[in-house]
Amino acid sequence: MHTLVLGAGISGQAASRLLTRLGMEHRIYDRSADALDGASAEVETAAGEWDPSMLAGVSLVVASPGFMPHLPPLTDVRAAGIPIWSEVELAVRHLDCPVIAITGTNGKTTVCRQTTEMLQESGINAVAAGNIGVPISDVLPGTCEVVVLEISSFQLEYTYSLAPRVSVFMNVADDHVDWHRSLIAYRMAKGRISRHLSDRDLLVYDEGDPGAVAHALGAPGRQAPVTGAEPGSGPEGPFGFASGGLMLPGGMAPIGEMPDLDYSFRVNLAASAVAAVELGADPAAAARVASRFRHRHHRRTVVGSLGDVTWVDDSKATNPHAAMAAIRSYPSVVLIAGGVRKGLDLSPLVRAPNVRYMVAMGECGPDLVEMAADLPTALAETMEEAVRMASDQARAGDTVLLSPGTTGFDMFTCYEHRGNVFIQHVDEYLGRVRAGREPRAPASAAAAE
Repeated sequence: MHTLVLGAGISGQAASRLLTRLGMEHRIYDRSADALDGASAEVETAAGEWDPSMLAGVSLVVASPGFMPHLPPLTDVRAAGIPIWSEVELAVRHLDCPVIAITGTNGKTTVCRQTTEMLQESGINAVAAGNIGVPISDVLPGTCEVVVLEISSFQLEYTYSLAPRVSVFMNVADDHVDWHRSLIAYRMAKGRISRHLSDRDLLVYDEGDPGAVAHALGAPGRQAPVTGAEPGSGPEGPFGFASGGLMLPGGMAPIGEMPDLDYSFRVNLAASAVAAVELGADPAAAARVASRFRHRHHRRTVVGSLGDVTWVDDSKATNPHAAMAAIRSYPSVVLIAGGVRKGLDLSPLVRAPNVRYMVAMGECGPDLVEMAADLPTALAETMEEAVRMASDQARAGDTVLLSPGTTGFDMFTCYEHRGNVFIQHVDEYLGRVRAGREPRAPASAAAAE
C-alpha cells in the first residue's frame, strides 16, 4: 500500500513516523517546502502547488486537518476513489490500550488534561494525546495503560475505527462552518465519536447542553450524564459537584475545599472524574485533582485590576458558545470581541444583557458594530487601541473581558498570541496609570480604589 500524507505539520509528521515504524511506503506533501524540513531523509517529499498527478499509485491518503474537504487536494482524492484517513484513524488501528475519547465545541482540552491527571494521580500510566500532549501516532505499544484523546471534528470526519472505552461528548454549538460547509455536517462529524460504543462502554455527556443531550438520545452504550449544577443522588445521575464533594456513579467522593468555578468548569471536572473512574481511577484521587483546579492561561485568567475594575483574558474563546460562557460569568462586562467570523452567528454577543459596552476588532469588527443596535460600541484597529477604548469606558464593578468569540488569524498567529498581546497592553496601561502618566478613566473606578 502506497500512502500519501497530506500536510507536514504536527499530525502529518507523526503519521509519517508511524508509517515508517510499520514499514509502509509513503511520501509527504505540503505546499510549503519549509514545513518538510522535519521529515525523515528516508521519506519522499513533495512541495509547491498541488498537482493531481501526485495521486498516481496512491492507495491511501492520510489528511491533516488543514486540508478542507471541499478544496483540492481532497476533492481530487475523492474523485480518484482513494480512501481518506485522519492521523487518528491510522493510529488507533495500532494502539494496544483503551482510549478515553473527548470532543466538544468547547471544554475538551480542560477535560482531557484533568482526566489524564486524575488517572495519573491514581497511579495509572495515562497519556494525553491528540490535540494536546503527544500526537496519538507517537504513542508506542507497551508505553501506557490508557490514552486520553482530545479529538476535533476535523479528525473525526475521517476516523472510522475509533472505539473508545469511554466517549466524552461535552457540547456542540455552531462552529467551523468554513471547514464542514454546514452545521449539520459539523454535528454529524462530532457524533462519530460514539458510533462504535458497545454495552460495556460508557458515554459521558453534559445534560445541560441540548446538543449533547440530542447526541446521547441516539448513542449506543451505557450513559452517564454530568452537570455543573446540583447533581442527582441516584445511580443514574446526573453526576457532579454536591455540597460535600463529587457525586460519582459509585457514590460521593469528599472534597475538603470546593473550587470556586462556574457551570462550564464544574461540568468539565465532573466529566473528567466520571471518565477517569470508569477506567480505574481512585475517586478520592479524582476529587483531589478537582479541588486543585485553577484556570489556565487565556481561559478567564485575571491579568490585572485597578480599583474595582478587573481585566480578564479569555482569548481561548474562539467561538460564540465559549464567549457566552465567559460573558455569563461576570455581572457587568466591557467586552473586547471579534476576529475571523468563520460563518458563525455572533449576535448572541451583542444581545447578552450583562454586556454594557463592546469594543469590536478584527475582520468581523464592522459586522459586530452593525449588529449592536442599542449596545454602545467602538471599533478598534489594534489590540492596543482596544485595551485603551475598553479602559476608557470601564467603571467600578466592570470586568474588561477579552472573549473574542472568533479565531484571530487575521491579526494573530493563534489564541495564545492574541492573549499575550492583550496581557502586554493591559500591563502597560495599568503601569502608566499607577505611575501617574495616564489619567484614570473612569473616575468611578479611581474613587473606588
